[in-house]
Amino acid sequence: MPRIVSLIASATEIVCSLGFEDRLVGRSHECDYPESVKRLPVCTRPKFDPNGTSYEIDQRVKAIVQEGLSVYRVDGEKLRDLEPDVIVTQAHCEVCAVSLREVERAVRAWLSTCPRLVSLTPNALADVWTSIEQVADALQVSEHGAALIQRLQGRMRAIAERTRALPERPTVAAIEWIDPLMAVGNWMPELIEMAGGVNLFGVAGAHSPWMTFEQLCAAAPDVILVMPCGFDIDRSRCDLPVLTRRPEWQQLRAVRAGRVFLADGNQYFNRPGPRLVESVEILTEILHPDVFAFGHEGTGWQKLIPFDSITSSDRGQSSG
Repeated sequence: MPRIVSLIASATEIVCSLGFEDRLVGRSHECDYPESVKRLPVCTRPKFDPNGTSYEIDQRVKAIVQEGLSVYRVDGEKLRDLEPDVIVTQAHCEVCAVSLREVERAVRAWLSTCPRLVSLTPNALADVWTSIEQVADALQVSEHGAALIQRLQGRMRAIAERTRALPERPTVAAIEWIDPLMAVGNWMPELIEMAGGVNLFGVAGAHSPWMTFEQLCAAAPDVILVMPCGFDIDRSRCDLPVLTRRPEWQQLRAVRAGRVFLADGNQYFNRPGPRLVESVEILTEILHPDVFAFGHEGTGWQKLIPFDSITSSDRGQSSG
């Protein structure tokens, strides 16, 4: 049986969904689902301080990328000690996870054997299914992979069939980064459409685009969804004043209608693995609350109440 190291959180979830959690011997610093994988040795770490504001993190990452470097470091000594037969990594985004280049460098420098490298490149939803096929093939369980894909697609198909019959399709501005503003891309436009919404920014299969606050105002979305990559709900809430302090914020249609939402971008939308199905479920609960209730409210997403739009400094001034 193979010894597996997964260096990307979505791949870890794929490996576990295929029934190979007990064969995992190492993980990345971001692999945290299922909870039980946290027991595994960590084989990567960021080259930048992940603490701070959205703007500070963005500046640190850009500085590293502009030098032509990978944003994450692979622990070659740890890999050597673990002696993996299969290493799963990605070539999709050097900001999201450790790069294929960094893994290849560690393998050449530290490993005497030649493990199988499985590099995933999920740009669109179809590529997510291909990723599952790649991992399943590497683990020699192609039939299990096909069955898993069929189950996930079946759940998504059932949702899409229900949303197609709905009379309302609200327009959606989905925000993947707060400062500077970035809209969603890749598979997210497809998920929004599947959930019965009209995506306003970003193109399916393309990387997430930068946007301006002026563009957000001009689009006048019915719904604003804030789900930064790598942030949970509480972490996203900390950076919200960058948006809510702007005088135009209160005039946005979605804000006036009370249709601004925070979602866990770290656990769901930005992980191209099995839980993209739950991501679609979350979207349907947000866009069509009278029709769908999968039980994700409170954990997967929260509604931004009007009080949240008031900054702490504003509260202090109003109470003085």
